[in-house]
Formats: sequence, C-alpha cells, structure tokens
Amino acid sequence: MELENARQRTLNRVETRQLLGPDSQVDDKALAFAPNDPALTDPFLIMAEDWFSSPGFEWHPHRGLETVTLVVDGVLEHGDNLGNAGALEPGEVQWMTAGKGIVHRELAYRDEHAHTFQLWLNLPRAKKMTDSRYQDLTRDAMRQVRAPGVVLDVHAGTVDGVTGGADTHQPVQGVLAQLDPLASYGLAVPAEHRLFAHVVSGRVLVGGSLLEAGQTGWSEPVPGAGSTTLHLAAPDGDERARVLVYSGTPLHEPVAFGGPFVMNSRTEIQQAFQDFQRGDFGRVPRQARLAYDR
Repeated sequence: MELENARQRTLNRVETRQLLGPDSQVDDKALAFAPNDPALTDPFLIMAEDWFSSPGFEWHPHRGLETVTLVVDGVLEHGDNLGNAGALEPGEVQWMTAGKGIVHRELAYRDEHAHTFQLWLNLPRAKKMTDSRYQDLTRDAMRQVRAPGVVLDVHAGTVDGVTGGADTHQPVQGVLAQLDPLASYGLAVPAEHRLFAHVVSGRVLVGGSLLEAGQTGWSEPVPGAGSTTLHLAAPDGDERARVLVYSGTPLHEPVAFGGPFVMNSRTEIQQAFQDFQRGDFGRVPRQARLAYDR
C-alpha cells in the first residue's frame, strides 16, 4: 500500500539481460546483471538466469557470500556437505549462506528441466566467515501479502506487516510480485536501500518506467528521506506480470572475486582456494541422487 508522505522511488538506470547461450552445464544462460562494477550494485553482485537439464551444477564450493535461488519452472534438486538435501518447486526459494565455506550442488530433478534465477548477495566483512547454512522457503510456508489483483511472496524483510522467512545477515528486503493486468501496488522500501526490480514475465511500470521481461531497473538510496515507496503497476493486456524486487543497504567495502569465492582482498581469495584444496570446507559428498515423489 502507498505510505503517506513517502518519497516516490524512480529508476536511475535500466539494463537488459545479456543472453549467453548454452555451455557445458546449462541448456541456456542469461545474466540479468553482471559484476562489471560492484559499487553500482552493492550489496548485490550478480544475478544469473539458467535453464538446465543435465549435467547442471555438480559439486562446487562457495565462500564469503549468500546465494538466493528462485525456481521459476521445473524442479530443482539440491544438496550440500552439511547433510542438507531436497527439491524445490516453482515459486520456492533457497537462501544459502556460504559463509566460511560450503560444497553444494544444484541439479534438475531426474535431469528433466529446471529454470532458475540465482542472485549473489555479498556478505559484510564481519560475516564473511560466518557458519554456513541453508534456508528453504517452500510454497506451503511462503509468507504473502495480498491486495486486489496482487500477490507478493515475501522472501526477506517486512512488507505491509508480513515478514519473510529468510533470516538475513544484513538489512535486505526481497519479494516476488505478481500483478494482474491493471493492478498496482505501492511497495515500501527503506530509504537507505539500493533497489533492483527484474521483470520475470509480462510488462510492469516500475517507478513510472515501463519495463519488459528480461529488463532490470535500479533505484539508488535516498538518504534522509525517512520512507520511500516503489510504485508497481501492470498495464492492460492478457498476461499477468511477475517482477522480482530486492533491496539492501550498500556495504561500501572492497570486493574481490575468485570464481565461486567473494572476499575483500586477493590475499583472502588465495586463502580460500588453499583452504578448499586442503579440505577445510569438508569432504565432497558421495551422495546419491534424490528420490522425490511430491
């Protein structure tokens, strides 16, 4: 709902996803946004869109970040070396904290088909080496906000009095909004947050700018504004619109990338590789594929 006296958010820039095509892991891949300049997307690092059947993403490590994976279509099978294993269906989310180090895999169940978005969320320096964990936001437990013609799946943060299921290490708000044609909603966003809105399907007016599927709009923090609102509206038509809206407080810390590791310096990246090769992340599991009948 619209907040009285709230500053209305507008978009500072819009980018269109980069289509990359198939590779050795996926049937097709796109980047909603790339880590070309982490300062522009802070605290978010990258968001990939993947379509895969086989082989998918077999056992691989991470450190220093969180991955937020939304299943769009198909069934995503996952497992890690902490003993977690399961499968997620469309609309469900996995929030994985790599922290000090984890080894996991993401596969299409029965090698059939999975379509996912994966967002990399940076961890602040003080939390880079926190304990690893998985949080699955399942369909049955998904917390929602409903308004005429609008359904919001609340992943993180508090929206209209509803708090998402993800326990976060920093101030983050995340929703997947579905809007029927001609429906609208005013999403309250903390003024200190940088925000992105990625259109998953359909067309959406985001802060007064019309975005098509595959486009991402960015809105910068509004210091001193108190409260801000992002207005979402679906134009007339036959298709329901879906838009992923995430926001968070920028960390303003140096970012060093090293494959699956994200730290603050090259020295820490080198240490991450050494720790993984030494076995400090734990053993790579010899885990059978999931038997799943839901």
